Amino acid sequence: MKILFKRFLTWSNQQLLDIRNSNSGRWAWLNENPIPLASLNRSLWRGAEPGISYYLMLSLSVIIATLGLLANSTAVIIGAMIIAPLMGPILGIAFSMVISNRRMLRRSSLSLVTGVLLSILIAALISRIIGLETLTPEINARVSPTLIDLGVALAAGTAGAFAKSRRSIADALPGVAIAVALVPPLSVIGIGIALNLQNVTWGAMLLFLTNLIGIIFSGSLVFLVQRYGSITRAKQGLSLAMTALLLLGIPLGISFQDLAIQIRTRAEINRLIRTRTLTFSDKDIRNLTVQRQNDQLLVDLELTGFAGSVSARQVNLVREFLQQNLGQPVRLNVRLIPIEEFTSSPEAEMTVDP
Repeated sequence: MKILFKRFLTWSNQQLLDIRNSNSGRWAWLNENPIPLASLNRSLWRGAEPGISYYLMLSLSVIIATLGLLANSTAVIIGAMIIAPLMGPILGIAFSMVISNRRMLRRSSLSLVTGVLLSILIAALISRIIGLETLTPEINARVSPTLIDLGVALAAGTAGAFAKSRRSIADALPGVAIAVALVPPLSVIGIGIALNLQNVTWGAMLLFLTNLIGIIFSGSLVFLVQRYGSITRAKQGLSLAMTALLLLGIPLGISFQDLAIQIRTRAEINRLIRTRTLTFSDKDIRNLTVQRQNDQLLVDLELTGFAGSVSARQVNLVREFLQQNLGQPVRLNVRLIPIEEFTSSPEAEMTVDP
């Protein structure tokens, strides 16, 4: 088995060499070397500058993101992600950790901290001025981060650092900004502060910290692998980032477990309602949501049917049935959208003008 594995590695390496040495320009990027240390240092130094352009673009990004969140517009939020300049100072922090450049670390940290505070302030002011107190699905989607979000942040940091060190794929940075979504969580923090909703504020803050630490950690590893700096210089910074990731992994893991339980519970409730109840088995179920509220499950069921086809007594019987099968208290809310049916045939006589 070991001999076969070695032969496979030899064959695969030879195939890669053949591709790289081929005349086709499609694989030229495999031969591309990282940009020189001095060039990357200058690029990241400029990207971390706390200047007027940085704060102006960040302010506009926060305004767009906050309005998009309040309007529940995904397209608007994506637009805000594209123009957000926060990736600059974050990658600057990752790079400064690897090369042990304290001056760049201070500069990048200053840009990041002041930008974060400015973003939260702007989002809170906009939310207070508009006065909307309804939490849209786009807002709710950013208050319960899980380990999945950490995986996205690590992948985005890897992609961002690699793209920054390669001239040919630098255009991929806007896509990285969309993937990791740094500004929307800051906007949600401001919205939570304006509405005095601590669960929203802390949930969005956890998401932002997850994105921040994930990008810094994976980005610094990419810079290190490409031989910018050394493991000796990066050891302290990487240790701090790893410790922060482990600490963040505790609430993220709990949230991920809750999400998995919620998905399984929703699937079980959906199965029970569709196959084990006479009341709803012949109805068109349009939406089913399950949430844990204190010590009970809150089940919201939206369906279509003829008016009067569901009674309060039937709903109560279904609730008791679900409660018995799930082994925990259930609160069932049912919204019935009535259906009116009209039939017209060629034999029908027209008695009034249409």
